[in-house]
Formats: sequence, structure tokens, C-alpha cells
Amino acid sequence: MESKNFFERVYEVVRLIPEGRVTSYGAIAVYLGMAKGARMVGWAMNASHIKGVPAHRVVNKKGLLTGKHHFQGTNLMQQLLENEGVEIIDNQIQQLSECFWDPSKELKKC
Repeated sequence: MESKNFFERVYEVVRLIPEGRVTSYGAIAVYLGMAKGARMVGWAMNASHIKGVPAHRVVNKKGLLTGKHHFQGTNLMQQLLENEGVEIIDNQIQQLSECFWDPSKELKKC
């Protein structure tokens, strides 16, 4: 039950990521008060496809599309991001600092 509550909190944050912006698993974990919970955020993202959350907007801290194998098709995550104007080369977001959305800076603490 505790994991489900955490997953739902992750999904609430991910739903707030603006189109054309990305955040990291770790940034979400820090915002939710679990600084070492990036892996749990990743597990939540793996289970999120039926939840209607824009999981494609969550990448690793270096801007790599590490979750891409959880999307249908080999390039769906990249295509979704590129459709929002995010430039990607070799599975890595270009100019990450410009499109990075940090929930700890953008949202009030939950």
C-alpha cells in the first residue's frame, strides 16, 4: 500500500511536467522527500503506462532516455519528446539545462 501511495504521488508530479520539458527520476524523488528514491520513481514510471501520465518526460540525470525500452516501439519515447520540440541525438537530450524542469523549484512542497 505504501508503494502505491508513493507511485500515485510520483504520477501527480509527472502530470505537472509541461510539454517540451523533462525532469529526472532523482529530481522527482528529492521533491517527494526520498532523496535516494530515484530507482523507486523508475519503478513507478515502468508501471505508469496505463495511468495516463507523460512518462516520456522523465529521463535520467544526464538526459539519457534510459526508460525507452518500456515504450512500444524502439523510438516511441524519442518521438514523443521530439514532437514536443525536445532535441535528441543518440538517445540523449540536447541542451538539457534549457528544458529541465525541477519540481523542487517549480512546485510548492507537497
